[in-house]
Amino acid sequence: MDQAIVLFDGVCNFCNAGINFVMDRDPEKRIRFAPLQSEAGQRLLKKFNLSPTALDTLILIEGEKSYTKSAAALRIAKRLQGLWPLLYIFIVVPPFIRDAVYDFIARNRYKWFGKTEACRVPTPELKERFLE
Repeated sequence: MDQAIVLFDGVCNFCNAGINFVMDRDPEKRIRFAPLQSEAGQRLLKKFNLSPTALDTLILIEGEKSYTKSAAALRIAKRLQGLWPLLYIFIVVPPFIRDAVYDFIARNRYKWFGKTEACRVPTPELKERFLE
């Protein structure tokens, strides 16, 4: 599989934990990251004709295609080491059902997990994984 880019809510604690989870299961470093709020994130949102204010969705960019919400999450799982790619079987569930679950979590993520005041700043070891 080629390299991919994940755009995420940079101030969401749940989202940041998810990025850590993905990095730990992507030792080949095929996935790169950018907060939706960053210049790189905003540039990619514009390029793919996605709303620059839609900060409540996970976005996966693979080549010239973008995926959002549950489709993005399942495609990310498909790229991870271990048994995580097996989750991709849920792609057969109709998107309106998958995305309803996704939207419920997205609506409540700050209440359940909190948020930070600023986007995540990667450590020097992880900096190469984040877009400038």
